[in-house]
Amino acid sequence: MTKAVLDHVSVGTRALADGWELFGGLLGGRWVYGGDSAGFWWGQLEFRTGPKIELITPTPGPDSAFLERFLVTRGPGPHHLNFIVSDISATLDRIRALGIDPVQVSLDEPNWKEAFLRPADAYGTVIQVAEQSGPPPQLAPPAGLPAPGPSSTFALVEHFVGDLAGATQLFCDVLDGEVVSKQDSGSDPAADLCWENGARLRLVQAPLAAAGTTGGRSGGAGPLHFSRAAEALSPAQMSRVAALSRLLGVSVQLDP
Repeated sequence: MTKAVLDHVSVGTRALADGWELFGGLLGGRWVYGGDSAGFWWGQLEFRTGPKIELITPTPGPDSAFLERFLVTRGPGPHHLNFIVSDISATLDRIRALGIDPVQVSLDEPNWKEAFLRPADAYGTVIQVAEQSGPPPQLAPPAGLPAPGPSSTFALVEHFVGDLAGATQLFCDVLDGEVVSKQDSGSDPAADLCWENGARLRLVQAPLAAAGTTGGRSGGAGPLHFSRAAEALSPAQMSRVAALSRLLGVSVQLDP
């Protein structure tokens, strides 16, 4: 059976140093790997459990148009969710079976095959599905990456959706999430999904006024939840987390 895993949350930014300080120096992310791709540079940090954080920034040239457009129209912030799959052809068949047409399908490279789902089809976010073979690119840690702080768990990714049932079907039936809790009543219906690497995604029903008009599939990024086994951050560090989060266009929540 084809298996998928929520591998990383990608954040677009022009100021890599802000991301290194927040996710590395303060939240304890350890350098994994990174490199140059057409139009952008990327680097990933991993945590004790959960998905990785990827920072992406445009590089000169026409291939950077997609990321430049994102930064100009939206500013820095979460760009996409990446799912690593074992058989991308089977995954694409399941996506199409839901009536969704993947875009930018690239299956020619033997080590990295990928496709994307548009936000209008993926409930308010870009989704990248990729099949990876062979060793990942090896690059020394960036010079501006500080020594990592105490280890953290990337505990939860929140995402607001206009159609909770439809989003749950996509993330479970196609992307192999397992529903571990569900709240159907109350003001904020939600479903918590998990994957075998400890990644956890909370889908929260957005208010109707914020759900948009794209067939109930719109939505938006919610907080990224981290927790630390070591001592709590100091008030000064918490203030720095808040400031860097604003600069990066993300919402970071520190849980007990």
